Amino acid sequence: MADSHSAPAATHVAPPNSHGAHDDASHVAKHVKGYLLVGALLIVFTFITVGLSYVDFGTKSANFIIAMIVATFKAGMVAAIFMHLKGERITIWRFLIFTAFFVAGLFLLTLLHDKDPIIGTSYNQH
Repeated sequence: MADSHSAPAATHVAPPNSHGAHDDASHVAKHVKGYLLVGALLIVFTFITVGLSYVDFGTKSANFIIAMIVATFKAGMVAAIFMHLKGERITIWRFLIFTAFFVAGLFLLTLLHDKDPIIGTSYNQH
């Protein structure tokens, strides 16, 4: 019969920093593999950008739009992988989406001013 005051059964406690050493190495290797893949893709898309700069898509606007699409894709890869935004919370994504709309609005205002400037707003000294 067991004594009610006997010590509880011993549990195995791993020393600090010894558990998961293999898991940490595979985790780091997975991230390094992702970094190398994105780095290689950035190099490839840089060559694509340079190649597209020699292609005439008809208008300057079309060339600019194509260049911005490639640049946006490259920036998205950097933000998602190198800045670790791929696994962020929804709050960060909401701020990023708001920022993207704000920047798009600023570009739109600049474009609208360039196409239709406000005449008569310069002030002359008497």
